[in-house]
Amino acid sequence: MGGLSMEHPWAFAFGLLGNVISFSSLLAPIPTFYRIFKSKSTEGFQSVPYVVALFSAMLWIFYALVKTGEGLLISINAAGCVIETVYIVMYLVYAPRKAKIFTAKIVVLLNIAGFGLIFLLTLFAFHGETRVVSLGWICVGFSVCVFVAPLSIIGRVIKTKSVEYMPFTLSLTLTLSAIVWFLYGLLIKDKYVALPNILGFTFGMIQMALYMFYMNATPAVSNLKEGKEGLKKPAEEHVVVINVGKIEKSSGAVVRPVTEMHNAIPSRCAAEAAAPGQQVMALDYARSVDVV
Repeated sequence: MGGLSMEHPWAFAFGLLGNVISFSSLLAPIPTFYRIFKSKSTEGFQSVPYVVALFSAMLWIFYALVKTGEGLLISINAAGCVIETVYIVMYLVYAPRKAKIFTAKIVVLLNIAGFGLIFLLTLFAFHGETRVVSLGWICVGFSVCVFVAPLSIIGRVIKTKSVEYMPFTLSLTLTLSAIVWFLYGLLIKDKYVALPNILGFTFGMIQMALYMFYMNATPAVSNLKEGKEGLKKPAEEHVVVINVGKIEKSSGAVVRPVTEMHNAIPSRCAAEAAAPGQQVMALDYARSVDVV
């Protein structure tokens, strides 16, 4: 209503600014998907935030069309639909088979079946202002899901002590976007636009705080991988058949009977292979292994 009207210049200004900031936040994952493109792998990235963001954009376009006069909401969410679709397609191209199937399922269930059901219900079950109100609350609910979706990333950051999968620029732009859209909703007196952005601002601040806390921390994942690799390295124990009578006293190797070595490989098989007059001995060259 008042979003595009110059009778509400501040609302128009904040709506325009919201478009600019939100568009920049939509472009923020580009480095992530460039990395996916270069490595031909989705690595540890998840598709859920992009699928939910696409669904939310579709709902907001529907809400803006039903309410009428909300051109600023339509413009940014139309751009969101296009960009999020590109991200999802790229994810499906490079994701492993299991992730592809999961992503395809939630796209069909949420973006096709879910949106179709909401569209039909609001179009035929509600009329007039009731349709706007019901659709407004649905938009609020799924906008909250958009802000809650990155919780999996927040959990990953805390677990791994690495901010690799949570770019600071994305968290910053989402926080600024939430502030601007809250002011826009407040000025045009649209609580459905204003309310979810309170939560968006809160989660944005949490993400930025986590980034500042863990940006210089040593990632736990790297240490874990090194520990696993260390466990795979066996001790170098050499079992040989030695004719005791021919050992030269000048030899520098320390020779001990296998029975005296605590961690020696069982000598039963080697003993059977030894010739008469020979003993199975082990050269004490074993090295220690660091286990994390």
